[in-house]
Amino acid sequence: MKRKLPARVNRSSPKLQKSKGFLHAPSPVPSTHPAAQKKPLLQDDPRFAQAVHNYEAGVKAMQEHKFERARGYFEKVMADAPRELADRAFLHLNTCNQQLERISSSFKTVEEHYDYAISMMNAGNYEGARAHLQKLIRKAPKADYVWYGLALLDCVTHRYEPALKNLAEAIRLNRASRIHARNDSDFQNLGDDPRFTELLYPEAEEQSAKSSAEPSRKSSRKRKSGRSKSRRRKSSKRKRR
Repeated sequence: MKRKLPARVNRSSPKLQKSKGFLHAPSPVPSTHPAAQKKPLLQDDPRFAQAVHNYEAGVKAMQEHKFERARGYFEKVMADAPRELADRAFLHLNTCNQQLERISSSFKTVEEHYDYAISMMNAGNYEGARAHLQKLIRKAPKADYVWYGLALLDCVTHRYEPALKNLAEAIRLNRASRIHARNDSDFQNLGDDPRFTELLYPEAEEQSAKSSAEPSRKSSRKRKSGRSKSRRRKSSKRKRR
């Protein structure tokens, strides 16, 4: 007897579907498993990107010894960043505070501290200069030159209302500040403000006030003289009668 050969199983790939003359593979079925869904990446979060930017800017400012500016950046990072990045910012923030405290305690006099603040302003570190000048005002509120320096800083940074207020306080404490401000080119942004002119040249305001008051006085004198003449005429007529 002849043995029958086992039937062969056709294991060929599935037939391609024909559609208008083109061959198409069967479309895959989308998976509904939760793990297959794409999770949002932390780098795609705009708040995280901003926190990283602030952290890098803070590190750069700290390397440049601009500790006041670096402290501001690290405080922003701690407010919005994830815990790991916020912990790093906290360590740098403590370093900035220690450096600032050491710098503030190293000055022997108010003048030395003021000169350091002005050097920071000249270097373009306006935030650090403002912090030191405000500390000096709390420490020596009657130092006219500190108020004058803060007015300069406010004018350079386009804070004109505080600049006028601080300059007025400097002039109140020392009238010589008015003479310095007249020749100081750093106040050129306030040149067109009439309040600034009134602060620097109060004599002109007083003169204009006097000149405006003189016509009224003259007119009152004329009225009085006219009344006296009329009274004299009346009295002369009575005497003739």
